[in-house]
Amino acid sequence: MISAPAPDQSGDGLPEAEATIAALAEKMGAAIAYDAKLVGIYSGGAWLAERLAEILPGEHPVGFIDVSFYRDDFGKKGLRAKVATTTLPFEIGNSRIVLVDDVLYTGRSVRAAINELFDYGRPESIELAVLIDRGGRELPIEAAYVGARVAVARDSSIVLQRHLDGRFELSVEPIESAPGA
Repeated sequence: MISAPAPDQSGDGLPEAEATIAALAEKMGAAIAYDAKLVGIYSGGAWLAERLAEILPGEHPVGFIDVSFYRDDFGKKGLRAKVATTTLPFEIGNSRIVLVDDVLYTGRSVRAAINELFDYGRPESIELAVLIDRGGRELPIEAAYVGARVAVARDSSIVLQRHLDGRFELSVEPIESAPGA
């Protein structure tokens, strides 16, 4: 299940989202390139990229990527109910990219995002920033910047929610099986 609660954790054992965002921004602040472009993976990573662009020092343009058609489990899981449009309002070629996601688990979404980015050009570099690293990797992918590391059961999912007032909240939900899985 969930690892032992740390200070700042809510009653369900998850870290408080706003404090974790602040911790992630602090880790990134002095380390990311001054001209790094933030690319958020829909939807939680997109929200997080927007927030990070507001609080990180420097000017960091923000783009968004939807990896639905690039996932290697597309045939098994099918298309999500809400497919978003990839929006990259800057050149990818020769750019320093920080790929942003809310939760890093198997690494498959990140792999898909990297594949899609290369369809737009060859970046100078790609780094990964995640709010939560929950372990359980199936691919050799590791984040350069992590807000918190949290362990949850394989049949559970960590979900980032954005409230109407802009506040973020983390929750644990059961993973729903895909039809026919």
